[in-house]
Amino acid sequence: MTKLEEAIRLREAGRHAEAQTLLLDLVREEPLVPSNWYQCAWIHDAMGLEKEAAPFYEKALELGLADEERRGAWLGLGSTYRTLGEYESARACFRQAIREYPEAREFQVFYAMTLYNLGEHALAMELMLRQLGETSGDEGIASYKKAILYYADKLDRIWK
Repeated sequence: MTKLEEAIRLREAGRHAEAQTLLLDLVREEPLVPSNWYQCAWIHDAMGLEKEAAPFYEKALELGLADEERRGAWLGLGSTYRTLGEYESARACFRQAIREYPEAREFQVFYAMTLYNLGEHALAMELMLRQLGETSGDEGIASYKKAILYYADKLDRIWK
């Protein structure tokens, strides 16, 4: 088992401090491996250390993180910025992530939360309603899907 695999195993087992120590060692020993930086960001997030996590996400993306890890890093970084009150940075992250992964609905949801924080309530609600209408398996929601999607961008309209 590699050090990285061991660190992931420790994180998954809830042994965060041990995983953090191992991952910090890894980024020092192998600073050009984007996965090391990503996993280091993840453990800091898991420990509630969002401010410390952000630079690790940034470095992982800068180093060319790929595939599912890249997708996770965009979500982690954008979400971290949002929780730190850095809403414009979060908006930029989610916009980039949506460009790279247009089919990934999770980015629309987190983007909507960011728009809410920025006071863009109508657009935030529209995005959330679209996600709800297009993905819900709930029988009641599904039966009103057409109406939910129709009204998603017309919440302020009054019909007379």
